[in-house]
Amino acid sequence: MEEKRNLLEIKDLVVQYVTDEAVICAVNGLNLSLGHGETLGLVGETGAGKTTTAKSVLRILPDPPAKIQSGEILVDGTNLLALTEKEMRKIRGNKISMIFQDPMTSLNPVLTVGDQIAEVIMLHQAKSKKEAYRLAGDMLELVGIERSRSKDYPHQFSGGMKQRVVIAIALACNPEILIADEPTTALDVTIQAQVLALMKELQEKYRTSLLMITHDLGIVADICDYVAIIYAGTIVEYGTKEQIFLNRFHPYTKGLFNCIPDIMRDDNRLIPIDGLMPDPGNLPEGCAFCERCPEAMDCCKNGMPDQKEIEPGHFVRCFLPYKEG
Repeated sequence: MEEKRNLLEIKDLVVQYVTDEAVICAVNGLNLSLGHGETLGLVGETGAGKTTTAKSVLRILPDPPAKIQSGEILVDGTNLLALTEKEMRKIRGNKISMIFQDPMTSLNPVLTVGDQIAEVIMLHQAKSKKEAYRLAGDMLELVGIERSRSKDYPHQFSGGMKQRVVIAIALACNPEILIADEPTTALDVTIQAQVLALMKELQEKYRTSLLMITHDLGIVADICDYVAIIYAGTIVEYGTKEQIFLNRFHPYTKGLFNCIPDIMRDDNRLIPIDGLMPDPGNLPEGCAFCERCPEAMDCCKNGMPDQKEIEPGHFVRCFLPYKEG
């Protein structure tokens, strides 16, 4: 989206879930970029296409029914969609890792946590079993868990500890890209803060590029450099954290911020976004947000606006910038 050397680039990605009953358009012409050592927050409501986008990068979508219909996913210039499954196995967990949403279901219940971390190391690095287990203990200590607990099973850990183990697995091979899919959703507030602080510390230590998927703008404010707002499978606004928080433009972005309590205002009620997300199996011809938008115009119903740069590095997909000059 801007002139820089990007580690990850997603270009015109289209993903559909094809069933006998309907074709679900989950991701629709999505464009995204992530630079070296940067943190990008991908923000949107449930069903906006965030997790589908993340799983597309790793090519772990269920097939069937999911189909990547078109687009490119480039990592250091290599199109992941053109690689064979054998080539992708060398990338998953090594060059690109993912922290999944629910730590309770991300771990194998019949293997010790040490086995699960060591498995990743032995798969991608030329290490003996003894060395892999030593490194697995190092990774546990790195995320704040005693090395002696490597022989314990997942059910012996609390939710926050499980998430730490998942982070250890994701970082075991020092990946260049880390995708975190709402990693704190299943945790209580205190543990959320600890896990986020840990992720931030480890990212800075390893200079890992982080794609943070969330609907929590507080998390975005804490750890992200750039923000992409996604709606109905399309990026509707993109910019630096400061641009999005201080100069948000798209009506949907404004609506998300209006749903957050502001301690600087004495408001009795929040301002919700009217209506519901459009049916992904029957998207409107024009702007997908048109029916919920308080600033909608006639042109919004007939076509999708192009992306427009309203200030350096700040992009909006909306007709309002054209109306305003």
